[in-house]
Amino acid sequence: MAKYSQKAGEEVEKAMRKRKKGTLKSGKSGKRVKSKKQAVAIGLSEARRKGAKVPRKKSSKPSKKR
Repeated sequence: MAKYSQKAGEEVEKAMRKRKKGTLKSGKSGKRVKSKKQAVAIGLSEARRKGAKVPRKKSSKPSKKR
């Protein structure tokens, strides 16, 4: 079973093309995105917002080990 839906792939593709063109901007600040990783993250985030099948974001909190 696929982890990501086709729609999610299309959103990432759109974000990557915008990045290459130089028109992809990040959230609040509106700064131009240069990194490929950031472009993928933005594409997945937009796909998530549109209801596409995308795994949950990993939390940035470190896990507690006993």
